[in-house]
Amino acid sequence: MTADQLFEQLKHPNPNMQARAMREIAESRDDQTIPRLMAILDAEDISYRRTAVKTMGIIGPDAVPVLAEALTKHENPTVRASCAKALAQVAVNHKEVAFPDAGIQALKQAVNDPDPVVHLATVMALGAVGPAVFEILVETLRTTENIAIAVATVNALGSLGDERCKAVLEEFTQNDSVDPYIKESAVSAVSRLDMLSQNQWR
Repeated sequence: MTADQLFEQLKHPNPNMQARAMREIAESRDDQTIPRLMAILDAEDISYRRTAVKTMGIIGPDAVPVLAEALTKHENPTVRASCAKALAQVAVNHKEVAFPDAGIQALKQAVNDPDPVVHLATVMALGAVGPAVFEILVETLRTTENIAIAVATVNALGSLGDERCKAVLEEFTQNDSVDPYIKESAVSAVSRLDMLSQNQWR
């Protein structure tokens, strides 16, 4: 199957056909593959856009420099949000390798993106990266005035798998000046961390 045919398969209504095309594109990639996938990140078709994001995630760390640059510099917020989601996919698909610093720095910068969708996608991506971004998440939680972002950050900390998270989250559960919704999310996140640590000791 040619590259054009594989890219056309990304639009296929059958998710199995999509998944096969994603794998084949990643495995047979050349120097045009990442630019072609980047060009899909502002497609009107949400499903097509999502398959491009997932394919970037399969490609992995090689896609990070291009994604990082677009996340911080592209004028289209849809593209920036897609880049954050693709970086999350890279982190999830390639846990065996350290997440590239270029990606971490771009996510750190994008936490302050003026677009709320980009902002939220970035926090969720940081949660996928893991303990290496602990400080960035804590700083975001302490400085953001956006309740949705604060809740997303609390949830990211709750799933980070880092023992330092519990002390930070407990501080928010005990602070009466914290918004009740954030406080409630922090309580849930602490419970989740406790369950994780109990399972690790079994």
